[in-house]
Amino acid sequence: MKIRELLRQEQTSLSFEVFPPKKDTDFANVETATLGIAKLQPSYMSVTYGAGGSTKGNTIQLASEIQQKYNVPAISHLTCVCASKENIKAALNEMKSAGIENILALRGDLPNNFEGEVFTDFAHASELVAFIKENGDFCVGGACYPEVHPDSPTKADDLEGLKRKVEAGCEYLTTQMFFDNNIFFNFMYRVREAGITVPIIPGIMPITRRAQVKNAVKLSGCNVPERFKNIVDRFGDNEAAMKQAGIAYATDQIIDLLANGVKHIHVYSMNKPEIAAGIQANLSEILKA
Repeated sequence: MKIRELLRQEQTSLSFEVFPPKKDTDFANVETATLGIAKLQPSYMSVTYGAGGSTKGNTIQLASEIQQKYNVPAISHLTCVCASKENIKAALNEMKSAGIENILALRGDLPNNFEGEVFTDFAHASELVAFIKENGDFCVGGACYPEVHPDSPTKADDLEGLKRKVEAGCEYLTTQMFFDNNIFFNFMYRVREAGITVPIIPGIMPITRRAQVKNAVKLSGCNVPERFKNIVDRFGDNEAAMKQAGIAYATDQIIDLLANGVKHIHVYSMNKPEIAAGIQANLSEILKA
C-alpha cells in the first residue's frame, strides 16, 4: 500500500521508524529488533538510510522483509548526501525489484570527517523528490522541522524550502522530533498559512535514556521544556524508571495530539521493540476511538 492511500483513510495510524546496522556484522541483531516491531502490526514502518548510502543494501532488505513477512507497508529512505543520479537510479531499481513503493526523500546529515564534495547531483531534497518521481511510480514523502531546519536562516526561508519540496512532488511530510506540542500546533498554523496542504505527520521520540536528550538537541535543535528536563533530572540515573517515564511522556504527547484532531502519529522507536510495544499498549483503546 502506498502511504498516500493510508493517509486518506479515516482510521488513526501509528507507525514506527527503525534504522539499519552500520556494520554488516550487526545485521542479525537489528533484523531481530526490526521484525519484532513489525510483528506489532503498526500502520507502516520507515527504514532510515546511512550517510552517503552506506546502509543502502540493509535498508532495502529490511524494508522488503517487513513487507513480506508481516504485510506491513514499508518506507525506504533516500538521501542527497554523496548521491549521484546514477547511484540513486540504481537504488530505485533495487527498490522496485524488492516491491518497495514508498520513499522518504531527505537531504541527509553530513557524514563525519568527510573530505570532498558532499552534494553533487542533488543539493536539496526537492531535487531528489523530483528525480524519484521521474523514475518510478513511488509515493514520496519528506521531512520538516517544527522549530526550523538548522541550516535555514529564517522560518520564512524554511517554509519556502518546504513549498519547493511539495511542488516537486512530495506527497506528505513527517516532522523531526519535538517535545512540546504547542511547537507543532504553531508550526501547523504557519504551514497552512503558507499554502502547504499535504498531510503532516508529527514525529515523536520517546526519550528513555539521559544521553538521548543531548543527542536529540544536537540533531534537531529542538527545545526541551522544563517539564521534561525535570523528568530526566529525577529519573535519568535509573534505567528502568527513565524508560517508563520516557514512554509515558511520549504517550502523553500522542494522546494530546490525537485529542486535538491529529490522525497520524510516527514514532522514532530507536530499534527497541519494547518501547514500541509499550506505546502501542498505552494507546490500545485510544487508537480505536
